[in-house]
Amino acid sequence: MMRSHAIITRLAGTGLAVLLLMGLAACGGPPKWVEKGSGAFNEKDSKAFYGVGSVVGVRNEPLAWDTAENRGRAEIAKTFETYTGYLMRDYAASTTAGDFTRNTEEQNVERAIKTVTTATLSGVRPIDRYKDTKTNTYYVLTKLSLEDMKNNLEQAKELNAQVRDFVRKNAERMFDRLEKEEEKRATH
Repeated sequence: MMRSHAIITRLAGTGLAVLLLMGLAACGGPPKWVEKGSGAFNEKDSKAFYGVGSVVGVRNEPLAWDTAENRGRAEIAKTFETYTGYLMRDYAASTTAGDFTRNTEEQNVERAIKTVTTATLSGVRPIDRYKDTKTNTYYVLTKLSLEDMKNNLEQAKELNAQVRDFVRKNAERMFDRLEKEEEKRATH
């Protein structure tokens, strides 16, 4: 009986130690890279590009991890090339009729912004992941080494002309679609 009491006491002490360690880990907060974000960094004499992707509220855990990883890859791609098209239309009129005491004014301002990032990046790898259990947010840190990036730049030169042609061909169609969506919102 005395021996089983000693074993239970030892197990309880071990369990308490494990709980304390888990509590300390939980209080530690997110890794530094979550707050640092995406960008080009020189870490331990290794120049590389890092992307932090995140997703919140997805219950399917494998899907959440995949989504966060893909968003991390997109963050790296945005470092290299992002095309932003901007269109603003501005109309204003003031009309006076009859005895010049009645004045009618109208204004209309429209704005459309479309951002496109297209890049083929080989060698982007997930290197760390973190789940914030309080907010149900999944984070994945991705990395592209400077050497892999140099190889990708050669490939990107060929893609630049293709992206530019695609945007030119589809810009008017995109703005028409945006105007239709704005009309739907105005009627609801």
